Amino acid sequence: MPRPAGDRSVRAVREAIVSRLTAAGVPDAEVDAELLLGHVLDLSRGGVQARLIMGGELDEADAAALAALVDRRAAREPLQHITGRAPFRSLDLLVGPGVLVPRPETETVAQLAIDALRAVPAASPIAVDLGTGSGALALALATEVPHARVHAVEISPEAAVWARRNIDETGVAVELVVGDLADALPELDGRVSVVVSNPPYVPAAELPRDVEVLVHDPDVALYGGGDGLDVIRALSVRAFALLHPGGTLVFEHFETQSAAIADLLRTDGWRAISHHRDLTGRDRATTATR
Repeated sequence: MPRPAGDRSVRAVREAIVSRLTAAGVPDAEVDAELLLGHVLDLSRGGVQARLIMGGELDEADAAALAALVDRRAAREPLQHITGRAPFRSLDLLVGPGVLVPRPETETVAQLAIDALRAVPAASPIAVDLGTGSGALALALATEVPHARVHAVEISPEAAVWARRNIDETGVAVELVVGDLADALPELDGRVSVVVSNPPYVPAAELPRDVEVLVHDPDVALYGGGDGLDVIRALSVRAFALLHPGGTLVFEHFETQSAAIADLLRTDGWRAISHHRDLTGRDRATTATR
């Protein structure tokens, strides 16, 4: 039976949002519709789905607030900028303009680094996240390997603001430094067990397809020069100096860069170079031993 115009039932509102976002070309419109509903109603996605079954209506104020958020998402503003939050492993991070939104594929990088850090026999192994952005990787290591000492470096003052907010909100002991990874933390040279990074690696001419990334993610976090490897070259040199013999480097990269990355790492003296696939079967991470 057709619903009357102005129907504010949760189910009708969800259907309308899905239709609007689908028409705007938003990927996963159903997921985003439920997350936007949950944001306004202070419910988890599961709570929204339960409300769909149990019934209920939005009041006028909630409906108006939701409509404004849907307009923003239909304009392809990232969902995470609208809600102000991005999930990353067990974390719920603050994000917004000026910082890269953490991606699910980076959770694989975190796991590789966590595994390496847990395997270190030292009582307080040192880990460094070069190019921390929101602090996602550093905070994942610090929360999941609590006996480690974790340092984070970020070149962008705008992104570092978000990292600081997340460190303060979680209450986890991560030392944040604002500066270039190429010469960061010289006092730790030869003492670090794990270096992890999600550096900018997109080739300059290869523009991202998603509007959310192209328009809203900061260029400094995306582009790595003509071949995408400029920052990775600097990362290789700096990580080699930071790590003690036997230490581990873990970083994310573009799916087509594995062969070139292996060549440059070998030239810099790295051993045990391995590439790792994400859940879609693409090479998206590399590990190497000092």
